[in-house]
Amino acid sequence: MVPKYKRVLLKLSGEALMGDKSFGFDNAVIAQYAKDIKSIAELGVQVAIVIGGGNIYRGMNEAETGIERAHGDYMGMLATVINGMAMQAGLEKIGVYTRLQSAIKMEQIAEPYIRRRAIRHVEKGRVVIFGAGTGNPYFTTDTAGSLRAIEINAEVILKGTRVDGIYTADPEKDPTARKFETITFQECISKNLRVMDMTAFTLCMENQLPIIVFDMNRPGNLLRVVRGEKVGTLVRD
Repeated sequence: MVPKYKRVLLKLSGEALMGDKSFGFDNAVIAQYAKDIKSIAELGVQVAIVIGGGNIYRGMNEAETGIERAHGDYMGMLATVINGMAMQAGLEKIGVYTRLQSAIKMEQIAEPYIRRRAIRHVEKGRVVIFGAGTGNPYFTTDTAGSLRAIEINAEVILKGTRVDGIYTADPEKDPTARKFETITFQECISKNLRVMDMTAFTLCMENQLPIIVFDMNRPGNLLRVVRGEKVGTLVRD
């Protein structure tokens, strides 16, 4: 079957890698994600990935920790590289060729981020994992995901979460919450629906880059999304 999308950026949260744990990684979650990513790579889909770092380090209140915001953000960037290495190991274990690129130079473990090289890797069928966010403090990994997707000319951002789309309210707290199958960028803003942080969201809106929010924890969902099936919520112009 011909996939609907040829080049995608998959955005994952660091917390998702924890599974039921309170810190670090759940090997079963990484193995499932790797298997799902392999299934779309085998269809010929070109895949890039951005992973958050919240399972290792989240920006904490400066007043409580004494760690200034910029310093804490750099700590978070290093956490995303650790997560990238974990996902890289999970993918390579099942025979998927990968490249880890970092926005902060660390030559022993990752290539420096170079846009043209990243595009060449995905064209050759390698899964590229982008680590260390944008390389700058005050920007989230959502923003890094939007920026990298635009830079490599991805057709869509696939935001893998633990819920199966965007709802009128938090479905875990409000049983009457209604799911959107499609929604526009402007509707998300007017309804104050927090799909991504506003910087990341605005980047996507200005560059007409659609976002699909879906449940990554359900095996096979990623494959269904790239086939064009109605999974999750599509955010578009």
